[in-house]
Amino acid sequence: MGFAMPGISAEFGLHKGAPEITWLLTATFAGMFVGAAFWGYVADRIGRRRVFLTTATLGVVFGLAGAFALTVPLLLLARFLTGFAIGGTLPVDYAMMAEFVPTRWRGKFLVYLESFWAVGTILVAGTAWLLSTQLPPEAAWRWLLGLAALPGLVGLLVRLGIPDSPRHLLLRGQGSQARAAVETVARVNGEPRVLQGEELARPHSDAQPRPIELLRGPLGRRTALLGAVWFGLSLGYYGIFSWLPSFLKAGGMELGQVYRTTLLLALAQLPGYVLSAYLVDRIGRRATVSGFLALGAVDAYLFLSANTPQLVLGTSALLSFALLGAWGAVYAYTPELFPTRLRSTGMGLMSSLARAASLVSPSLGALLLTGHLGVALSVFALCFAVAAVCAWSIGIETRGQPLDEVTA
Repeated sequence: MGFAMPGISAEFGLHKGAPEITWLLTATFAGMFVGAAFWGYVADRIGRRRVFLTTATLGVVFGLAGAFALTVPLLLLARFLTGFAIGGTLPVDYAMMAEFVPTRWRGKFLVYLESFWAVGTILVAGTAWLLSTQLPPEAAWRWLLGLAALPGLVGLLVRLGIPDSPRHLLLRGQGSQARAAVETVARVNGEPRVLQGEELARPHSDAQPRPIELLRGPLGRRTALLGAVWFGLSLGYYGIFSWLPSFLKAGGMELGQVYRTTLLLALAQLPGYVLSAYLVDRIGRRATVSGFLALGAVDAYLFLSANTPQLVLGTSALLSFALLGAWGAVYAYTPELFPTRLRSTGMGLMSSLARAASLVSPSLGALLLTGHLGVALSVFALCFAVAAVCAWSIGIETRGQPLDEVTA
């Protein structure tokens, strides 16, 4: 929506600072706020795969609906429903990845999964740039929203071949389905006989998820600290980057140059993910999350002191590198800290907290455009610093630990 906003503003006559712009920027996040908590709990109740497929389908349908919206209220509704669907993919995807991948590979693969967020950002930035050179803004934004929804069809087709989580099926007493799922994985990997004569270990746990457990005892403390990490990181990240294109344009950049700069910043995210994938297994999840967040806090002040176009680009690229490295490590760390019966619910709660921060962040980010740059960046730097302290205070390292031992 950040890329589409100039065209939307031109078509519907929205002036700079119009409340409709803030509503449109927050509508998707509002949908994700509701969808993450809802679908996370549903996935723990009825299984991962059903939610896995349903949310992917709805994301395509509502994403395309936004491209054809004829009024601002209809566009707002379409973006809210798109967010509601996307919000469900986040907790379930990471829960399934954590439950499928072997312990020694789990950290880096969870970071790799998160890194495709950056790939999507790069493709959207490149598409927005290309469309801005070929079409007037009033038409380009519709093509952008429509094209951004279509890759969801590919994701849906891929997901049809993924079985449900054997770990979660066992927890729900569906041993035969769990065995069939593992046999499917073994067959695809060319080891069809690997399970001959072997019984799957059955977890000793109540299969019914009780979300209140996330707020009690040691698990409650863990949930609170993780929530602070997710909220602080999201508030600072979206507060800066959802308004950065408008900030650059207000500084005198042409629209095409804004898109090219944003594309470069998206490319800077990839090394952050690569380093994060290496560090989570080298020095551990806890130190990686805290380190990247601390770097983000420092660089927010470097960005504040930048007084040339080159320094603005360099410091914002470093900020993009640091914050996306933090996101990669957080997405690897979080699902490992919740028990299987509450893994999707816990991930959904964290994602909802992040979206709650996303609802607040555009208002704070607007300070970037109104001349209060120092106030805005000081708030965001403080968010990153507090999140770094909270991540370290969790006090648990999950590197190399089987999931059941981490959550015992």
